Amino acid sequence: MTKICVSGSSGKMGLRIIALAKEAGDFHICGEFDLIEENPEQYIENCECLIEFTTPQATLEHLDICAERKKAMVIGTTGLSDDERKKIEEASKKIPIVFSPNMSVGVNLLFKVVCDAAKTLGADYNVTIVEAHHAGKKDAPSGTAKEIVRVIKECKGDVDIPVESIREGEVVGEHTVTFESAVDTIEITHSAKTRDIFAKGALQAAKFIAGKKPGMYTMKDVLGL
Repeated sequence: MTKICVSGSSGKMGLRIIALAKEAGDFHICGEFDLIEENPEQYIENCECLIEFTTPQATLEHLDICAERKKAMVIGTTGLSDDERKKIEEASKKIPIVFSPNMSVGVNLLFKVVCDAAKTLGADYNVTIVEAHHAGKKDAPSGTAKEIVRVIKECKGDVDIPVESIREGEVVGEHTVTFESAVDTIEITHSAKTRDIFAKGALQAAKFIAGKKPGMYTMKDVLGL
């Protein structure tokens, strides 16, 4: 049984992570807390892994606590700056961390598929990305869209990849990658129906990372992709 602690427990993601962990039956929730708590250490102390879907500031505060107490982390927080990402990388020298802009199994398969497409289609195809999320999402482009850009550039070369961001309604998350040439168009789309896909991925990551050696891990490691 994996001992977890959940930060942002009354948020949309936190609530689903806790509910699905209870349904699964093979997780022990040692603690759950919100950002207003003055003493998160008391909740983190007894867990194997902290699952973190909050704000950049809160994530870094909890990162310090976990690093000090040698607790693993699953971080799904988005909107992090380059400096904040570097702090997470530095902490991974002390503790094991799964850090991913998207915990969905389907989206991580999407990363692999678009890389394969970029390699195969080559320079004859221009690439564009359209991503849509709910009106309350603050960062744009999304962390997932940024990761798609990074993956394609890694596989295709340093090319210009325009990203259109849409923020409206209650859209959970949609990403469409279009490869277009003079003779055809190829579209690859992932559409999230509920936040449960992210919550399930986070729990899978927590089970994977508990007991691992310090280091920076991704969902590719969790899924064996």
